[in-house]
Amino acid sequence: QAPLAESGGGSVQPGGSLKLTCEVIGYIYGLNCMAWFRQGPAKGREVVAAIGGGSEYYSDFVKGRFTASTDDFDKKWSLQMNDLQPEDTGIYYCAADHSMCWALPTETDLAQWGQGTQVTVSS
Repeated sequence: QAPLAESGGGSVQPGGSLKLTCEVIGYIYGLNCMAWFRQGPAKGREVVAAIGGGSEYYSDFVKGRFTASTDDFDKKWSLQMNDLQPEDTGIYYCAADHSMCWALPTETDLAQWGQGTQVTVSS
């Protein structure tokens, strides 16, 4: 069983919004870097946003549209996605690690992963 669980995915029209939530479901404590990745159709996995050291970090393609936040420090965090576009379609994964992140992390920086939730944006 994956130690993290995403929820909140679904289908929306362009311009719509969704809020993803990630919860720790295993006995994991002391996480210091919480992140979101996505993998679009026929694309590799790319980082979307991360929270670490009291700051949030975003990829250029979501700046101004997505907001990452912690709901229960290292036990639950969210990704509010506004003005969704078809290119945002993909499987969204949450990930985390005990090591601190001071910038957008890479996949290999994070040891704990969820199984992903589908986000589809189409008219």
